[in-house]
Amino acid sequence: MPTLKQLAKREERFISGHRLCAGCGAALVARMVMLAIEKPVIVGNATGCLEVASTIFPYSSWKVPYIHSAFENVAATISGVEAAYRSLKKQGKLSLDAVFVAFGGDGGTYDIGLQSLSGAAERGHRMLYVCYNNEAYMNTGIQRSSATPRAAHTTTSPLGKVIPGKVQFPKDLPSIMVAHNIPYVATSIPGRWNDLVNKVEKAVSLNGFTFIDVLSPCRLGWPHEPELTMEISRLAVDTCIWPLYEVVEGRYKLTYKPKEKKPIVEWFKLQRRFAHLLKPENQQLLEEIQKEVDRRWETLLKKCEG
Repeated sequence: MPTLKQLAKREERFISGHRLCAGCGAALVARMVMLAIEKPVIVGNATGCLEVASTIFPYSSWKVPYIHSAFENVAATISGVEAAYRSLKKQGKLSLDAVFVAFGGDGGTYDIGLQSLSGAAERGHRMLYVCYNNEAYMNTGIQRSSATPRAAHTTTSPLGKVIPGKVQFPKDLPSIMVAHNIPYVATSIPGRWNDLVNKVEKAVSLNGFTFIDVLSPCRLGWPHEPELTMEISRLAVDTCIWPLYEVVEGRYKLTYKPKEKKPIVEWFKLQRRFAHLLKPENQQLLEEIQKEVDRRWETLLKKCEG
């Protein structure tokens, strides 16, 4: 894995000039992913925050061949490009050794893009799919997605007299991807650059479909102070709300284990979408969420031991 000094010497492929919010996790994720790959890269990007703010015509922050797809089909789009690439190489018309990367938010990955994601994984296209998971449809107005945590306030799961924010727990998409029997699945955060860079390097070195789910703090939709992005992502890991692990050929492995597992309330304190959970009348709801986080953590530990 490269050092920070070595990464700093590499050519930037996701450059400044985009219009993402200050402290946007997606911008950090895109930059790190692109720095982690040394080979020529072809990028596909689903409609979403990352796309609309980085490719405002006639400008672009991408210094690589780039395709903007519809909200729901970036995996299908890059599948077609990768298939054409393999055909041209087989015919001897192309010698370029390229890497294919698809970016999508949680809305375009967990929800309306799940069908094309599953299809690309099942067919085994050699590509890396990166989900920058900001836990809601942030680009279209902060609506809840199946990645939104329980009790989070969004415009379609509003805190009020009827419901205390989102009612459901988030979907476990990494496990769904593992069930596709693909060579590599992982989770990561921008706050641990070495973890993310190492996983990207590993993913693109493998022959087949690979998937990395990266928690991407959103200072507008969560909301939080812009300068807290990295801290919030690290705190998600230390509370085990967002464990860091990888699954290589079906075998689970923790890539970081907190020395001290912190209570989830520490993560909630920094985000106003969870402000109501700090009130005494919602203590029982907070305890229910903590119990589910603990259950998922213990389940993951058992998978990693096996």
